[in-house]
Amino acid sequence: MARSPKKKTTRIHDGWVGDAVAPGEARDLDLVVSESYSGRDVIIPVHVRRAEKSGPKVFVTGALHGDELNGTGAARSLLVEDSLTLLQGTLVIVPVLNVLGFERHERYLPDRRDLNRCFPGNQHGSMAKRFAKRIFDSLIRDCDYGIDLHTAALRRTNFPNVRGELSNPDVMQLAKAFGIGILLNSSGPEGSLRREATKVGCPTIVIEGGEVWKFEPSVVDCMVNGVKNCLRFLHMLEGTATLCETLMTIERSMWIRAERGGFLEFHVSPGDVVTKGQPIATNSNLLNREQNRLEAPFDGVIIGMTTLPAVQPGEPVVNLGRLHATGQNRQSIQQDKLLDDDLHRAAHEHLSAVVTVSEPNADAASNPSPDATVEKKPDTK
Repeated sequence: MARSPKKKTTRIHDGWVGDAVAPGEARDLDLVVSESYSGRDVIIPVHVRRAEKSGPKVFVTGALHGDELNGTGAARSLLVEDSLTLLQGTLVIVPVLNVLGFERHERYLPDRRDLNRCFPGNQHGSMAKRFAKRIFDSLIRDCDYGIDLHTAALRRTNFPNVRGELSNPDVMQLAKAFGIGILLNSSGPEGSLRREATKVGCPTIVIEGGEVWKFEPSVVDCMVNGVKNCLRFLHMLEGTATLCETLMTIERSMWIRAERGGFLEFHVSPGDVVTKGQPIATNSNLLNREQNRLEAPFDGVIIGMTTLPAVQPGEPVVNLGRLHATGQNRQSIQQDKLLDDDLHRAAHEHLSAVVTVSEPNADAASNPSPDATVEKKPDTK
């Protein structure tokens, strides 16, 4: 496996980290972002490699939320890829962006702030704002494109999907190039890395996949393949990007929420395409008496879902992305084409095992099922 040809680490206190690497070099750098209580430097390990020929500058970041580790696994895999020889441009790889959260096995910074709401930062602000300012000025601002790798939040899982401001042509091209079949159109919350990076001319996409606190091989493989696809699209690597034949562009997603407390028996898994009225989950009490059944309120794709079988009223069960196309025949075509892709099929098989999925019992329900409670889901990444 290929290793970084330069082992020497340089500490970067100010300025663009790429300036510390000469054309044709690859180096490990320490970006100083803050100080500890003892006055020691708080650093983010960064790998920068430059081709001899000038070209696009691209950043790849993992663990912006400190417990979301699939992106870290993907970044680490990229660092030892034999094929990661750049034809042009600069690649900046950051396996763990939120090092303080990572070291505590937590999503947030020690001051309980979400780093992904603090960009572009403020050098005179809170610890989180100062942290974000150093990251944004030293890693992000001088880049031409960005790829930010995420997972679902605690006790949830996501089927691999790409999120970005798809009305921006450069973001849309990068999202398509990544090679995942589910695209969510969302600029992101105020202060999020992708929103603020795109604002300053660095089109950035977020990749969601899997759960917190894990390296999930199928998700990591999707992320690694997608990053390489984007680099090929930008002519930074040899070869042609491998694209997904079926693209589902989602303009709106909604959480289907539990109506009753109890245990859920799931009838779908992440990545499934469903039609309006299709059973999503059956709720039963502790004595296994069915209480109600949740059904899809519209044709859609299962973007994410809870991994907990026990729920209370109002808790999220399934995040459903609305599809424009309707009809069972269209559903089957979309599902089959999505699963024709080897990486999507592997992710679907793996994530299906996260929850127990069964066929709904048509004869078991004696009580009419109320309509599912749905709520527009704000994009939180």
